[in-house]
Amino acid sequence: MNDVTASSEDRNLAMLTHLSGILLGFIVPLIIWLTNKDKTDKAWLNTQAVEALNFQITIAIAYVAGSVLMAVLIGFLIIPVVILVNLVFCILAGMACNKGESYRYPFALRLIK
Repeated sequence: MNDVTASSEDRNLAMLTHLSGILLGFIVPLIIWLTNKDKTDKAWLNTQAVEALNFQITIAIAYVAGSVLMAVLIGFLIIPVVILVNLVFCILAGMACNKGESYRYPFALRLIK
């Protein structure tokens, strides 16, 4: 879905919000969402920040589950998969936002609306 109302600045910020999840987790999406949630002209950016935040919270939960499961050796398989999934989907989301398209992760806990 192309959103022609998203400015170049909003598209770049949304792209960086999604890509920051690769290294920084949920910190940057949380900051972007908190600073823009009351601005009506930043609705598209806010939607993308919430989407990135929900996905990064899901990834954090998967990391914790994988860490706990390392006691029974399954975690050693789960953690690399979580890293790869985070990398791939963050890049896909960043590319979509750079084009001005809204991105919705295929699976994420929708904790923040």
